[in-house]
Amino acid sequence: MRAFLNWAMQSRHCRRSLSIPAMKVSRRTALSEDERLDALGRLLTDTEILMRLRVAGVIVLLYAQPVSCIVRLTVDDVIRDGDTVLLRLEEPASPVPAPVAALLLEHIANRDNMTAATNPASRWVFPGRRAGQPARPDHLSALLNEIGVPSAAARGAAIRQQLLELPAPVVADALGHQAKTTTRLRNEAGGTWSRYALGDHATSPGGWVPRGTGDR
Repeated sequence: MRAFLNWAMQSRHCRRSLSIPAMKVSRRTALSEDERLDALGRLLTDTEILMRLRVAGVIVLLYAQPVSCIVRLTVDDVIRDGDTVLLRLEEPASPVPAPVAALLLEHIANRDNMTAATNPASRWVFPGRRAGQPARPDHLSALLNEIGVPSAAARGAAIRQQLLELPAPVVADALGHQAKTTTRLRNEAGGTWSRYALGDHATSPGGWVPRGTGDR
């Protein structure tokens, strides 16, 4: 509606003096690092939680991915290289810590919504109930919230922790975020990589593993 009214004023289809109230954006406070690690531990060990929610929640908490991107992952984005498992979020693919890799591979082998006659060959990591479609991001986000993993707050915690440990351009490349966004968040988080050069960083640091899977 704001975009339409701005266009209407600029095109003189309505008074140019029309006042549009400022849009209020509410941001949920990011989880603390202790809360993030506690949530990771619970998702990795609590077998009472649905497998797809455990996997989706771990991806949010480790890789700071929005649910809208998580539901677009396919089994081809999960790469096995010998004993190593990689998750392709951007190029290069990001390494997956062993406990998370085991959970991810188990989920792929036993995905929900694969028994329908129209969905047996689905390539989605999170197949939806509609043939050929992934799970709905709003529905998955609501379910994650119910198990104590609010996606926005969890993403905020994950990316801020990564920015305390790695340069903003490297985090942007590895996790598929805008460099300007990661630089701003780095400054907000008090990161110490302010002198790191911007530019093309085609590879992640050797052996990079997201923090929070056994290093407490």
